[in-house]
Amino acid sequence: MGFFSLFLMIFSGLLFAVLSILVSKILVKNSTNFEKALPYECGVESLGILNFQQKIGYYFYALIFLIFEVELIFLYPWAVVAKSLGFMAFIEIMIFIFILFLGLLYAHKKNVLTWN
Repeated sequence: MGFFSLFLMIFSGLLFAVLSILVSKILVKNSTNFEKALPYECGVESLGILNFQQKIGYYFYALIFLIFEVELIFLYPWAVVAKSLGFMAFIEIMIFIFILFLGLLYAHKKNVLTWN
């Protein structure tokens, strides 16, 4: 049952994707409206130059935010079963938090967390 069920799942996934695209191409009327091709953001029409460079600091800030969100994903299950894991698990999670804290200190030293 192993390889057959894997093949069946892959085939059905690909079939679903292809059929969805084909049905949308058949049922949806194509429109070449000029206004639909314009950039749209937050309900406000774009004025002026649309291709300007963002500060790289915003991306660093977002990446650091994601890193600490992933940390929370690992900390929550640990916190739920913390009493049953024992003292060794506590030491391991403290090492994990310390490594993340070192990363935060490094980011602070490199002025990644400043907005100016």
